Amino acid sequence: MATTRVFFLANRQTTIRVLNLAWPVVVEQMLGTAVGLLGTYLVGHLGGAALAAVGLGSQVVTLLTAVFSAVGVGSTALIARHVGAGETREAEEIAGQSLLLALGMGVLVALPCFLWGEEILRALGGEPQVAAAGASYLFAVGTTMPLTALLFVGNAAMRGAGDTRTPMGIMGAVNLVNAAVAWALIYGVGPLPALGVLGAGIGSAASSAVGGALALRALLLEENRGGLRVRLPSLRLHPTTVRRLLRIGLPSGAEQGLLRLAQLMMAGVVTQLGTAAYAGHQLGIQLLSVAFTPGFAFSVAATTMTGQELGRRSPQRARESVLAAVWLALAVMCTGGILAYLFAEPLVRFFTSDPEVIPQGVRAVWGCALIEPALAWYFVLSGGLRGAGDTGYVLLAQVLPIWLIRLPLAHLFGVTLGWGLMGVWAAMILDMSVRALMLGLRFRSGRWERIRV
Repeated sequence: MATTRVFFLANRQTTIRVLNLAWPVVVEQMLGTAVGLLGTYLVGHLGGAALAAVGLGSQVVTLLTAVFSAVGVGSTALIARHVGAGETREAEEIAGQSLLLALGMGVLVALPCFLWGEEILRALGGEPQVAAAGASYLFAVGTTMPLTALLFVGNAAMRGAGDTRTPMGIMGAVNLVNAAVAWALIYGVGPLPALGVLGAGIGSAASSAVGGALALRALLLEENRGGLRVRLPSLRLHPTTVRRLLRIGLPSGAEQGLLRLAQLMMAGVVTQLGTAAYAGHQLGIQLLSVAFTPGFAFSVAATTMTGQELGRRSPQRARESVLAAVWLALAVMCTGGILAYLFAEPLVRFFTSDPEVIPQGVRAVWGCALIEPALAWYFVLSGGLRGAGDTGYVLLAQVLPIWLIRLPLAHLFGVTLGWGLMGVWAAMILDMSVRALMLGLRFRSGRWERIRV
């Protein structure tokens, strides 16, 4: 009763602030999702093998770029805390060190894309045709990985300062470049060659290069609404600041890395069900990314507001902010889940005409719809706890369920018992429900309010 009163009556201003922070992220993510769906649409009509190649290649990229979370989450949490305390110079120093670390990580992450792309995809169970095409996608994406790191971490720094609109504009440009280049090169427009899967990779690489350059410019020239400016002294390595960043960020980097590794192993489970099942699963994952949009937006709002309110020494307002974000996310995401469930088959048919992929895709969309309530809780509560610097517990709540529940049960239900894709998604729903429960108990305990960063 007390919690309900806090959200509905106590502070309307808090709810409005959550919405003001969240809506630019919703727009940003919707643009990104639209481009991802456009890519799926374009590649999907090349056949199941092409769709599987881009899907499997994207899974590898997502795993590799998870290391950027170690810097991005630490940057957001620390900048938000310093901004809340009125310590602008310290916030700018954190931003500069974050960019340096991101650049180094981007160079390291590019190497596997260049050297072992096809071997990685074969190890994940990709058929020879799928692995060969996916390797070309990875090579293209790897060429601009350092700029991808700057894009990821630069936007995270600006969000920590409470600026979600500048990242929205940057990602709008990124998505437009991606859509235009991918469309032109997948099929070949005018004199341009039709490169298929490689064209999708070049589109992603070109857009990341543009985004990284824009994020760097926004921070160096103070062209952002948060008032952050990265000055030359902050672009020299400061070991003490780096240690602070990594102390907060490393658990999140480990969390994201282990999550992506588990997702790759999940891909290996699904590939055992056949190429049609994997292609259908990828359609479900792409449509699930639509559901990620409000979840990620309210998570960003929870992270920023929690950090800033704790910097102001106001844990009660931090709690109110997270609760407001939770209820808003539940309302939006559950509505979307109901619509997805009702219109599953028309959605799938829009993206593919392959008669073997369509029924598999419908099953995946049903699973996507049923996971929405737990997903909303998970997104927002994990964002709030990260903003408080409680990244160690978020790591625990992420890793244990996915490795002890999702992976073994996906194989048991999907392969051993023969339930197919429905079994895989049943395991995913159970995993997400346990994660949401663990995070809810931690949030209720209040221990996150006393963490020093």
